[in-house]
Amino acid sequence: MIAYDITLGADAVKITVIGILQAAGIFALAPLLTGVMRKVKAKRQKRVGASVIQPYYDLLKLLKKDEVVSEHASWVFQWTPWIVAASTMSAALFIPIFVPFSPVSSAGDILVVLGLFALARFFVMLAGIDTASAFGGIGVSREMMMSSLAEPGLFLTVFVISLTFGGTNLTSLVGAAAQSGVVIAPSVLFGFIAFFIITLAETGRLPFDNPATHLELTMVHEAMVLEYSGRGLALIQWSQSIKQLLLLGLMVDLFLPIGMPASADASLALLGFGAAAVVVKVVLLAVVISYLETRVAKWRLFRLPDLFTMAIASAMVGMIVFYL
Repeated sequence: MIAYDITLGADAVKITVIGILQAAGIFALAPLLTGVMRKVKAKRQKRVGASVIQPYYDLLKLLKKDEVVSEHASWVFQWTPWIVAASTMSAALFIPIFVPFSPVSSAGDILVVLGLFALARFFVMLAGIDTASAFGGIGVSREMMMSSLAEPGLFLTVFVISLTFGGTNLTSLVGAAAQSGVVIAPSVLFGFIAFFIITLAETGRLPFDNPATHLELTMVHEAMVLEYSGRGLALIQWSQSIKQLLLLGLMVDLFLPIGMPASADASLALLGFGAAAVVVKVVLLAVVISYLETRVAKWRLFRLPDLFTMAIASAMVGMIVFYL
């Protein structure tokens, strides 16, 4: 086990300012990552595709539009976009992505982040059935089945990461990964496989879901938010982009920490180089995922447990191998 306890000996003001700038960068760059993935898929499908900054135009257009609310909807439907946005943005304050520390590193436990993601998912599912829409009910039932299988795999993956790098504090985990470099160990490799599969499920990518379709037979997340429009839909789409960036960034920080400084005491130049390295790695990972999406089709709903079983089995093997 790699015991690592990061000590924030640097100036507290610098840490706070850089941490806030990191969170602001996550909020600002999340739609751009979505645009890059859409552009790569379009090129692979022999289409021109929209600009990589099109998600920004879409969000601005939705923010200017009025909302249409069903007469059957309650306060749950109206407050869900704000709860989802608040939960996701709060998670962004806990996760160190571009630098090896967060504004609130003492409370940045990975279990807290998982709880915030679960809170957002819970309210989205409630909102999906709150309007008494048939499509919403279909999406919620599918999401509940997938979540019940994804959660065990996600927690087992967290256990593998915690065993390898020590603890569950995200700042300590990222710092330990950066200090150790790329760890070529069976437990880490199996943990990466499990984390990659769960990330595809959590972000609604193929073969679990298709974010670019509104077909009744295929949509899951889109079915739950089909009744939203205007500002509410903008908040949900923005939150989904932020969650995607957080998970992909956390994946490269833990399993491919090349260029990331191991301490908050590093110089501004070193921190800037680490942030640039993270951006490059996240974009490359997003390109790989987009390329894979053009090579596979969405799986049938009752075949998805096979993928979740693979993630759970991979995480369990990683835990067993760690103790051998």
